[in-house]
Amino acid sequence: MDHILVAKNVSKAYGDFTALSNISLEIPENCIYGLLGPNGAGKTTFIRIINQITYQDKGEVLFNGNPLAPEHISHIGYLPEERGLYKSMKVGEQALYLAQLKGLSKTEAKKRLKYWFDRLDIGDWWNKKIQELSKGMAQKIQFIVTVLHEPKLLIFDEPFSGFDPINANIIKDEILQLKEKGTSIIFSTHRMESVEELCEHIALIHKSEKILDGKLSDIKKAYKNNIFNVGLEIQQDGETFVNTLKDKFQILSSSFDKEEKQLDFTIQLPSNNTAGVLAELSNRANINHFEETIPSANDIFIQTVNNKENDR
Repeated sequence: MDHILVAKNVSKAYGDFTALSNISLEIPENCIYGLLGPNGAGKTTFIRIINQITYQDKGEVLFNGNPLAPEHISHIGYLPEERGLYKSMKVGEQALYLAQLKGLSKTEAKKRLKYWFDRLDIGDWWNKKIQELSKGMAQKIQFIVTVLHEPKLLIFDEPFSGFDPINANIIKDEILQLKEKGTSIIFSTHRMESVEELCEHIALIHKSEKILDGKLSDIKKAYKNNIFNVGLEIQQDGETFVNTLKDKFQILSSSFDKEEKQLDFTIQLPSNNTAGVLAELSNRANINHFEETIPSANDIFIQTVNNKENDR
């Protein structure tokens, strides 16, 4: 697998405070990579190193296989959590200025801006001042100037901040389209539902250290704990039926709908013997559903951080 960015044993300290400690990451090309962690974990420091706003004390960062250098800045787009638009400037004037800072000619910048303004249905904003726009509207402009120069690597830090659900969904679709066109994306957020929807790979940083990384689907498999949600159609009292199951199974919770004669319960198996459990249950009742509970990114985030804290 080719990698757009590789960090090898990167460390950074500010005086006595360690912001990053021996961080090693491999970010594949043409994927959306979730950079996760609590506030103060070190994510922003790592992003600043990639953008060469600051520099690591130790370690190495490679971009497309080469040591990270000033010329790589033109191939990177960065949307920071703290936005940086000039409030008194007109939207079009500012977008042109920022596009030219990224190396686009005025003619090419106007062409690309027209495409994006039409695509996001904001053509009539050209002569508005930033201070006239809502936070979400200004965020759209910031998104456009971030992607306008068509960088190889995009870094989005809380890109949905300020958006209502409709516009958040629009930007999410645009991010997916950029990925489909071959762009590599680092996605930093606290919104775990966005991680579930967008990210193929994740890394979790906590208190300056990487404590988890890999393909999200593989991580979820590793965190499975043999818990299943079961729905049965039964003819007897739900509590009585559950008590007959407790001799053989570990029942974590249960509920019974008398009218529908539907018993729903959560069961944890000592081993992944689903065939045997299904056979046992089908002899007792009609099975309406039997579904394994896969941990969410949020569950994994909380569990991993808590485990790390307990180990300290």
